[in-house]
Amino acid sequence: MFKKILIANRGEIALRIIRTCKEMGIKTVAVYSTADKDSLPVRFADEAVCIGPAVSAKSYLSIPNIIAAAEITNADAIHPGYGFLSENEKFSKICQQHGIKFIGALPDQIARMGDKATAKATMIAAGVPCIPGSKGLLADLEDAFKQAKEIVYPVIMKATAGGGGKGMRIVWKEEDLEAAWNSARQEAAAAFGNDGIYMEKYIEEPRHIEIQIAGDQFGNACHLSERDCSIQRRHQKLVEETPSPFMTDELRERMGEAAIKATKAVNYEGVGTVEFLVDKHRNFYFMEMNTRIQVEHTITEEVINFDLIKEQIKIAAGHPISGKNYYPQMHAIQCRINAEDPYNDFRPSPGLITSYHSPGGHGVRLDTHAYAGYTIPPNYDSMISKLIVVAQTRDEAILKMKRALDEYVIEGIKTTIPFHQKLMDNEDFKNGNFTTKFMETFEY
Repeated sequence: MFKKILIANRGEIALRIIRTCKEMGIKTVAVYSTADKDSLPVRFADEAVCIGPAVSAKSYLSIPNIIAAAEITNADAIHPGYGFLSENEKFSKICQQHGIKFIGALPDQIARMGDKATAKATMIAAGVPCIPGSKGLLADLEDAFKQAKEIVYPVIMKATAGGGGKGMRIVWKEEDLEAAWNSARQEAAAAFGNDGIYMEKYIEEPRHIEIQIAGDQFGNACHLSERDCSIQRRHQKLVEETPSPFMTDELRERMGEAAIKATKAVNYEGVGTVEFLVDKHRNFYFMEMNTRIQVEHTITEEVINFDLIKEQIKIAAGHPISGKNYYPQMHAIQCRINAEDPYNDFRPSPGLITSYHSPGGHGVRLDTHAYAGYTIPPNYDSMISKLIVVAQTRDEAILKMKRALDEYVIEGIKTTIPFHQKLMDNEDFKNGNFTTKFMETFEY
């Protein structure tokens, strides 16, 4: 086992990792920028090293500075957390070259899953369902008709140089294809100077459901069930829960098997997540594989009583996993509490926290680095905390979350607590009736 781990991150995830290390008898090193000199990870780590100014490129993203900090403190491993360098192939490789264990995926695994085309080809070869689509750009209208018939309607045509929805058309039936083809090409040409179009299966009423996985150095792999991350805004997750209210036992088995296939296809080492889009007919399609710990790993931990950070560290140290698949025994929900104004288009609200009171009670967990007198810096992600509740049923979990949100006091800055309070009262949310499009019509 490692003697000393450097945490190449900040905020709540750095503190989360420090806690598990201490419980394992492992010494810790916190690295910090000048903006984070008064943070809790710096206070609670065994050692702390300043690695640069507030700007991320010169501190938390500076590989030379982080490696130097590891060497001067004699750290034998680095935990990257999530974000920053956690999925950086170069960083993983440099750690290897310096004889420091990177607690995460190997460089080739990060590279293969980081490139979308390579990841999709790898998954298709492994028998993991992927979104059907044209192989490259459509040659002409005749090719569009042929591809649509093979993919099966509804289909979506997308501009290869697209963005902002320009050059994108959903086609529900064959007789509408020609008009959509012509208008998509014209719009793409006008917007981007490129009328190239490709086609994919249109996913109806999609849900974002991910499967937590683990793999070791001996070729073993298992899954730790699912998380529903469909409540999101501009592709940023706001609320996560497990089990998914949309899940069935049969679908969970099929998605779990597919996630294990994906894990074994790259000989994955560590904990990670296989993300899927699931349509209203419960067909699921591979989206991507995250080769790191997730922000929402907490809810999985709560429903199966399992420390995923500890598992990460053990795998990196060469320990085998149990190989057993895990299934949720309770229901957990996580709300991301951000320093943002939900009534002003979620505009960031950094600044001094003048008053702070944490919620508590049975089944309530709060992962945070904030406290009264702490200043949320403007330089990084606006997350203040992750509020997690666990209960016997989903209805009970929602009521517990409402109670916990009511107890949570953060003054001096704007936060997303009022948004989450409204969400917990929303009938569609309470009934589990939502998709990734939910925030487009949600009023608060």
